[in-house]
Amino acid sequence: MIHSCQTPLPLKSGDLLRVVAPSGRLRDRSKLDRGIEIWRDRGYRVEVGAEVTDEWGYLAGTDAARRAQLAAAWEDPDCRAILCVRGGYGGMRLLEDWQWSSIAAPKWSIGFSDITALLWSLTQQGIVGIHGPLLTTLADEPDWSRDRLFDLVAGRAIPPLQGDSWVGNVATGRLLPCNLTVATHLLGTPFQPNLAGAILAIEDVGEAPYRIDRLLTHWRLTGALSQVAGIAIGRFSHCDPPEGISSFTVEEVLRDRLTDLQIPIVANLPFGHDGCNAALPVGVEAILDGNTGQLTCLVK
Repeated sequence: MIHSCQTPLPLKSGDLLRVVAPSGRLRDRSKLDRGIEIWRDRGYRVEVGAEVTDEWGYLAGTDAARRAQLAAAWEDPDCRAILCVRGGYGGMRLLEDWQWSSIAAPKWSIGFSDITALLWSLTQQGIVGIHGPLLTTLADEPDWSRDRLFDLVAGRAIPPLQGDSWVGNVATGRLLPCNLTVATHLLGTPFQPNLAGAILAIEDVGEAPYRIDRLLTHWRLTGALSQVAGIAIGRFSHCDPPEGISSFTVEEVLRDRLTDLQIPIVANLPFGHDGCNAALPVGVEAILDGNTGQLTCLVK
């Protein structure tokens, strides 16, 4: 069964967008500034508070301060979208004692990696978010990827993504893009979306093959993988085994842990870290064609 979420209204030139740092501390202000300028060049007003450069250990400020940032942007009636600064770690911490407040109209929330925690929690509220470039990664995206993001928030159609077929057949379901590590740690919490009939889209960075094995084995043991209708695999960057150590490759691990599920699987799709990160709406109906290797988002 498909349980699609509500898509925020399209953005238009002049709309106000607010910058929020819900996760790790900012490491490179120049990357942030470049990302903000790209949004402004598209005609949007972007509001940046001084608190986005706060530091508390490896976090962008205390939990209370980061919650306050997020709540202020979410509850601002003039704000139409929330632009996340970077990933790292910290988003999950905000979910403790957190409740998305009721607002007149849902707004876009945009990010990926650690922002998975917020995007997945929004699906519990029936609201579509965007798994896509952060402000600190947007400048590194090729033109087609930037255009895809701006088309998506403006309510325009986006083309299918092309990957490689690993397992054939076709699945239709609610699309749930995520960072695999973050999503694994949401399993069994109130912020785990309904996985029944979903198309799971996974990516990760910096995890050795045995760690990817451990994550996916956890999904198998919980029964979570047996619920999904299809799996779309993005980029697993910097996940090579250490030199001189006997190991499977990350592709061998993914094939071993996933291809026996008898569901469509498409790999090598252009999303994730350290390369093209094509924007994907979280919570919309999508079609995963394991025969042609295409992932199509049915954005309303």
